[in-house]
Amino acid sequence: MTRIKLIAGNWKMNNTFSAATQLVSDITAGLPNPLSAEVWIAAPFVYVHTLAENCNNTPIRIGAQDISTHVSGAFTGEISGEMLQSVGAYFVLVGHSERRSYFGETDEIIASKINAALSNNLIAVYCCGETQEERETGNHFDIIKTQLQTGLFNFSELALNNIVIAYEPVWAIGTGLTASPEQAQEMHAFIRTQILNKFGATAADKMRILYGGSLKPGNALELLSQPDIDGGLIGGASLVAADFNHIIHTASTAI
Repeated sequence: MTRIKLIAGNWKMNNTFSAATQLVSDITAGLPNPLSAEVWIAAPFVYVHTLAENCNNTPIRIGAQDISTHVSGAFTGEISGEMLQSVGAYFVLVGHSERRSYFGETDEIIASKINAALSNNLIAVYCCGETQEERETGNHFDIIKTQLQTGLFNFSELALNNIVIAYEPVWAIGTGLTASPEQAQEMHAFIRTQILNKFGATAADKMRILYGGSLKPGNALELLSQPDIDGGLIGGASLVAADFNHIIHTASTAI
C-alpha cells in the first residue's frame, strides 16, 4: 500500500498573530504544484480559527497542539475537543514529549485525550518516544511498546483510521543530536510491527508513522526515503517558510 507522505509543522509557543498569518501565507505560496504530500500545521490555540479560515481554499490543514480530556466545565484554561472542532481544527497533537515531561502527562491521560479527539471528529497525532537514558540502557523498544499498548491498543481498528503516530526520540529534539536514518527506520518498522501484531496487516499498512526528531532540510531526503517513515512532525524548521517548504518538496518527491 502506498501511504501519502504527511509533513506536519508544530509551531509550539512561537509566533505573534501577524507573524503566524504571514508564515502561512509564505508557506502556501511556496507549495509545490502538483503537491503529492499532505501539509498540516499545529498552531497555538488562539490562531486556529483565523488560520483555518485563511487556509480554507488551500491544501494546508490547521490543527491544535493539545486537547483537554474533559468535555466541558470548570477547568480554567483548558480547551475541549468540541471547541477545537467548532473553530475549524482538523487534527490535534496528543502526548508530545514536552507535554509528557513538562506537564506530567501519562500514557493513560494521553489515551483519554485521543478519545476526546476522536469523539469530536479530530484526527489524533499520537506522539511516542524514548529519552536518551532509555535508549542508552537498551530499553527503547520496551518503552515504545508500552506507550503503544497503553495509548492505542484499547481503541478499535476502525478508530486507527483517524490516528497518526509520530515517533519522536526525545534525545534528538533540540539537542543537536539526530537519529540516523537507520535508527529511525528501525524504530518505525518496530512500531508498524506492533500495529501488525495487534490489529493486523491492513491496519499496519495504512498507519502513517511520522518522524519527529529534528527533521530538517539537510536530512529530509535520507529520512523520508526510508520505507516505514511516512513524513515528519517538524518543529523549528516549520517556523521558517523556506525550510518547511524544502521539506514539503522533498516529501513530494521521496520514494
